[in-house]
Amino acid sequence: MKIQIAGTVNDSIVDGPGLRYAVFVQGCSHRCPGCHNPETHDPMGGHEEDTENLIAKMKKNPLLSGVTLSGGEPMEQPAPALELAKAAHANGQNVWCYTGYTWEELMQENDPDRMALLREADVLVDGPFVMAQKSLELDYRGSKNQRLIDVRASLKAGHPILWTPPVW
Repeated sequence: MKIQIAGTVNDSIVDGPGLRYAVFVQGCSHRCPGCHNPETHDPMGGHEEDTENLIAKMKKNPLLSGVTLSGGEPMEQPAPALELAKAAHANGQNVWCYTGYTWEELMQENDPDRMALLREADVLVDGPFVMAQKSLELDYRGSKNQRLIDVRASLKAGHPILWTPPVW
């Protein structure tokens, strides 16, 4: 399946816990002022990639603990992002998904494709980047309004449950 991406990082340590394969999808209608990836906004930018090629690259690194879908906006390409998320889980990796949508917006919209991607994520980093709430002291997110949501616990509870980092 084809996916439009801005690029990948094979060994990210900032897009979730552990060593991660980060996929930066291309295209984002949110266009948040101050976004750290403004080059990903144009849906026609970046380059087309086959998800099978990305999956093969994910499998080549045995040190990866997870895959991060970022952007751009993964929810604007939910079918190929879902394919990557399923492959990550099949490979024993966790999945983080960044989105400018809030949990509540995704629930209200209830789009089948976006919901399928959401159900396949372990952690959802939700909400738009807000420059007035920017903080360099936050783990894995850029502004204080953004939340790290434990997807499975939240779906079970029917409301957002924040992700708590494991205690080592």
